[in-house]
Amino acid sequence: MAAGRTGRALGGLLLGSTILAGVPALAQDAATTEAEDDVIVVTSQRREQDLQDVPLSVQVLGTEQMDNLQVSDFEDYVKFLPSVSTTNFGGPFNQLVYMRGVASGGDGNHSGPMPSVGTYLDEQPITTAQGNLNVHLYDIARVESLAGPQGTLYGASSQAGTIRIITNKPDTSGFDMSLDGELNTVAHGAEGGSLEGMINLPLNDMAALRVVGWYVQDAGYIDNVRVRRVYPTSGAADDNGFLAEDNFNNVETYGARAALGIDLDDNWTVTPAVMAQHQRANGSFAWNPRLGDLNTAVYRDNYGVDEWYQASLAVEGKIGNFDLVYSGAYLDRAIDSLNDYSDYSYFYDTEAGYGTYFVGDCPANDYSCDPINPSQYIRGRDRFTKLSQELRLSTDIGDRLRFTGGAFFQRQTHNIEQAYTIDNLAQFLGVTGWDDTIWLTKQERVDRDFAVFGQAEFDLTDDLTLTGGARYFRYNNTLVGFFGYSTGNAFSSGEKQCFAGPVVEGSPCTNLGSVSGGVVNPARSKDDGYIHRLNLTWNATPDNMFYATWSRGFRPGGSNRRGGFAYGADFLTNYEVGMKHTLADGMVRWNTAVFQQDWNNFQFAILGPNGLTEIRNAAQARIRGIESDVTIMPGDGLTIGVGGTYLDAKLSANYCGTTDAQGVPITNCGAPLAARGTQLPASPDFKGNVVARYEFETDLDLLGHIQLAGVYQTGIRTELQDADDALIGRQAGYGTIDFAAGVESEEDGWNLEFYITNLLDERGTNYQYTQCFISVCANPTTGIVYQVPNQPATMGIKFGWEY
Repeated sequence: MAAGRTGRALGGLLLGSTILAGVPALAQDAATTEAEDDVIVVTSQRREQDLQDVPLSVQVLGTEQMDNLQVSDFEDYVKFLPSVSTTNFGGPFNQLVYMRGVASGGDGNHSGPMPSVGTYLDEQPITTAQGNLNVHLYDIARVESLAGPQGTLYGASSQAGTIRIITNKPDTSGFDMSLDGELNTVAHGAEGGSLEGMINLPLNDMAALRVVGWYVQDAGYIDNVRVRRVYPTSGAADDNGFLAEDNFNNVETYGARAALGIDLDDNWTVTPAVMAQHQRANGSFAWNPRLGDLNTAVYRDNYGVDEWYQASLAVEGKIGNFDLVYSGAYLDRAIDSLNDYSDYSYFYDTEAGYGTYFVGDCPANDYSCDPINPSQYIRGRDRFTKLSQELRLSTDIGDRLRFTGGAFFQRQTHNIEQAYTIDNLAQFLGVTGWDDTIWLTKQERVDRDFAVFGQAEFDLTDDLTLTGGARYFRYNNTLVGFFGYSTGNAFSSGEKQCFAGPVVEGSPCTNLGSVSGGVVNPARSKDDGYIHRLNLTWNATPDNMFYATWSRGFRPGGSNRRGGFAYGADFLTNYEVGMKHTLADGMVRWNTAVFQQDWNNFQFAILGPNGLTEIRNAAQARIRGIESDVTIMPGDGLTIGVGGTYLDAKLSANYCGTTDAQGVPITNCGAPLAARGTQLPASPDFKGNVVARYEFETDLDLLGHIQLAGVYQTGIRTELQDADDALIGRQAGYGTIDFAAGVESEEDGWNLEFYITNLLDERGTNYQYTQCFISVCANPTTGIVYQVPNQPATMGIKFGWEY
C-alpha cells in the first residue's frame, strides 16, 4: 500500500506539471509566501534580501503557507522541503535531519558525531548531539532551508545545510492579537486538538512586548497488544497484559515565547527573548509488522519528557558606516525517558543463552543461583546546556564592495545518563551505587567551538558580482566518565577498567579518559582549520540570475568512549551552478540548482568489540543532484507549485569498515562491507511535492479556498552495510495527499477550515530498526524489525480569530 495509487498519481502529477512548466521532473519547495508585491524576503545571508536575489538554493515556508499546509512542528515542515530528509527513531524529539543525501546512517549516538545540518531559532543555534529541538511553530514568520555547505556564515553544524526558524518580532505600530483552536481525529486512533494564542502589545512608541502560548494534544494511533513470551534459559515470562492499550502513543506539548523589542533610538534596537516548552510522549511510535497494522508489544511503560528553555538577547545598531549585530543565547534542555529493551534480552537469550548471566542474590555472590527474568529497560536522563555568542559587522548592502564579518563562540555540555535495568538483579551484578543496573553510561561531554569569519561581495560590473568568504575554526571537544558493567560481572568492560575515582557525579569510578600525575584528563579531540566559499553571480536581466558556487563545510571531530581515541573532522566540498527566473510579469517563478558534493573521510559508526559503537573517519562518498521549484500564479486566485530534488548519493570508494594506523580509511579489501557505488542510507533518490490552491470570493463577502497538496518520495536504503541492509530491508517509497477547504472574513478577522491530511491513509515508513545487533534481532524467522510510520489519515477542523 505504501507506494500504491497515491505514488502513481503523484508521480504523474509531478511529471506532468514539470513538463508543462518546461523544466526537469525535479524541484524544491513549491510554496510562495505572503510577502508584499510577491517578494519573498529572506535573511539567509545574514541580511534582508529578495529570495530571487540570493545566489543560493533556499527553500522557504512563510506564515500563510505553514497555516495552509497544517504545519505545526518539525515533521510537518520537513515534509514540504524536498532537499531535507529525516530519520525518526520514534517520537517527536528523536529525529535527525539530513540535507542533499549527506547521511551515513551512523548518527544519533550520545557519544557520536554532531549532526551535519544546523538548526537555528532566529540567530541562535539550537542543534544538540542527539538532534535539534522540536520547536512548536506558531506565530512564526518563516522557515528557511539553506541547502549545501553553509559553514562560512553558520559554522560547524552546517556542513550539509542549515534550517532557520524565524519568529515574528515585537511591533510598536499597533496592538495585535490572535487565537487559534483545532480539533482532530486520527484514523485507527484517537482524538486530539490544540489551542494557541498571541498578543502583541505596544508599551510606547519605542517598545513592544510580544507573547505567544500553545497547548497541543496529539492523538495516539499505535496499539499495545497483549503478547506473552517465555525466556528459554530461565523459563520466566514477560506478559504485558497490564499495559495493553489502544492508541497509547499520545503526545502532550505546551509552551510559551515572549520577546521585548526596545528601540533605544533611531539606530539601536535591543530584543531580549525567552522561549520554553514541555513535551511528553507516551508509548511507542513504531509498530511490529508480525502483530498486524499499527500494533506492537511493549513490556514497560514507555515515555519520554523533553523540557527546555532558551533565553536570548539580540542587539542591532550602527557604528559609523557599519551595521552591528550581537546575538547571544543560553539553552537548557532536560530529557527524561524510560524505554522497553526486552527484545535485546529475549533474542540474545534465544540465540546465545545469555540468560545465564542474569541471576538474583545468592550466598555465594556468583552465577550458581537460578537465572531470573532478564527483561531489560533503559532509564535515561540527559541534561544539555548551550551557550552561544556571535558578533557581526556588515557594510551597507548598496555599496559596490560589501562585507560581512565577525566572531563566534559556542560551548555546549551534555551530561549523559543511561541505566540499563533488570529488576531483582543480584547485587554483585549491579553497578556500584546503582541497584538493578546491569550497565551504566554516566559521562560528561563538552563541545567547544570558536570561529572568525568574513564574506565580501564585489560588483565587477553592474551585472556581475564576485563573492568570497572564509571561516577559521577551532574546536576542542572532550568526553569523560564511566561506561560498562560492575566488577562482579563476567564481562571485562566497566568497573574492572577504572583507573580513577568518579569525576562525573553519580558514576562509580572513571574508565573514560586518562590519568596523569593523579589528575584525570578527559578524552579530547581538537583541531583547527579553514573553510571557504567562492561565488560568481550574473544578473543577466533584472528577472534572470545565474550563479556558480564552490564551497566547503565541516563537522568537528570527537572522542570515542572506548579507549578515548579520537575521530577527526570530516569535510564536504560543494560545486554548484544555479539559476533563478521570474517570468511572465511575475506570474511564474522558477529556480534550479545542479550540484556535486564530495564527502571525504566522513564520520561513520563501526560496531567494535563487545558490540560497542565506535566512530571512525571510515568512508568517502560523492553526491550529485538537481533541485528545482516552479511556482505559477496565473491569476483568478489560483496558485500552483511543484518542487522536488533528485539525488545520486553513493560511496565513491569501498567501505571496508576499518582504517590504517594513521586513521586513513582502508578501501582495498577482498569483501567490502559496502562496495563503491552503494547508495547512501537515510535519503530517497527523489522527493517532491505539488501544491495547488484556489481562492475565491463567496456571495457572503467571505474569502473561500480549496487546496490540494501531495508529497512523494522513492524508497530509502536503511543501512550502509550490505548485510545489515539486507536484514533490515529497504524502506518503500510512498506518497500522501492532503486536502483543505475553508472560509475567512477579512473584515471581522475570523477564519474556519476543514482539512484531511494523508487523505488515502497511505502507510509510509519513516524509519526501520531493531533493538539490538541487526544480525540477532532481525533474524528472518523470529526477529522483529520495527517500522516508524507516517501519521494515518487525520481529519480536523480549525478556527482562528485575529484582532
